[in-house]
Amino acid sequence: MIPKRYTILLGEMRESFSMAMGALAAHKLRSALTLLGVLVGVFSIIVVMTAMRVMQGDIEQQMSQLGSQTFMIQKWPAIYFGGPDGFEKFWRRKNITLAQGLQLQEKATLARSVGIESTFWGGQVETRYKKTAPNVQLFGETPGSFIARNWVLEEGRLLLDMDVDSARDVCVLGNSLAKDVFPNANPIGQRLKINGINYTVVGVLEKKGGSLGGNQDNFAVVPVTTGLNRFGRWNRSLSLLVQARDQASYEDAMEQARGILRVVRKVPPGKEDDFEIFSNDSLIAQFNSFTMAVRVGVSVVSSISLLAAGVGIMNIMLVSVTERTREIGIRRAIGAKKRNIMTQFIMEAVVICEVGGVLGVLLGILGGNATSYFLKLTPVVPLDWAVLGLIICSVVGIVFGTYPAYKAANLDPIESLRYE
Repeated sequence: MIPKRYTILLGEMRESFSMAMGALAAHKLRSALTLLGVLVGVFSIIVVMTAMRVMQGDIEQQMSQLGSQTFMIQKWPAIYFGGPDGFEKFWRRKNITLAQGLQLQEKATLARSVGIESTFWGGQVETRYKKTAPNVQLFGETPGSFIARNWVLEEGRLLLDMDVDSARDVCVLGNSLAKDVFPNANPIGQRLKINGINYTVVGVLEKKGGSLGGNQDNFAVVPVTTGLNRFGRWNRSLSLLVQARDQASYEDAMEQARGILRVVRKVPPGKEDDFEIFSNDSLIAQFNSFTMAVRVGVSVVSSISLLAAGVGIMNIMLVSVTERTREIGIRRAIGAKKRNIMTQFIMEAVVICEVGGVLGVLLGILGGNATSYFLKLTPVVPLDWAVLGLIICSVVGIVFGTYPAYKAANLDPIESLRYE
């Protein structure tokens, strides 16, 4: 059974809420202009957070392209947010060569597989059926890269060690590229040209889908030696993909690979690594760290709008107290206590903020998900930010409504009744 004092308190809250809604309805234009500031502040937060959440989900999915228990080693950092001065040390590093990759592949006993890869210039693919736009990505790989890259074979075969050793002119196609250039034929065994150079198709990979309006399957894979012979070995640093045997040996495999490369690259003891090691988790952590700074920045800027809206609410509430002085006097004369008057006016300020907040949240979610519509991504509803926005609105209403409510509650009843 609910205690009597709580029943009385709930009744007062309901009455105050009803009076607050009545005051909003009685002064529609003034109320609309007042809550507009709150609406804009909340909208600016929610629309940015929703749009970032949409893109963040897609980017995290792209960053998770490495297979399980896999890490990558390369000369350059995967994500860099510093200036050109900080990037200079990466330019000075020696390239990771094919010979170094092969030594790691031979000595990394804790690794399930080691892949060596390079990304070459994108270009045009031509078959007897069709020509593509010059935007097809070309990768040079070894057999160990396919497991590490989480590329799954759909038909045909993957690259073999003999393909790499002999630098054969064979290729494996991404799913959508295969369907695009061989629309009505089986691509296995067919010949095609990539930037005018002939290759034989030996396999097709399973579909991975799109990202940020792009296509993750619009690529071809050739033996890394074939690519290096045709596009040049000089001034090209390779990437190494290492997959541990299991999660338990993941850290040990990473440390073993780091030690092997330090010896192979002749890094002096005590000096920092002259290469970068990263995984899915580390990439996502770096990205989230960067976007957190952006979210905090947006929140600070938007809070200025909410502060201005709070000042406007205080101003309107002071005007409302003056207009309703006689009403306050009558309520006090028939037995209303100071806390009843304070509750009434604080509730009115909170209601104004919450109405603006709810509209801002709804419009912000719709506006933010416009990103997902235009980029063809999955829409999201950031419930955490929506709840936080409404809590902030309540705080703004309470903080900026307290002084007008206190002033109303402390009006002299006799003088209030005489007020015209």
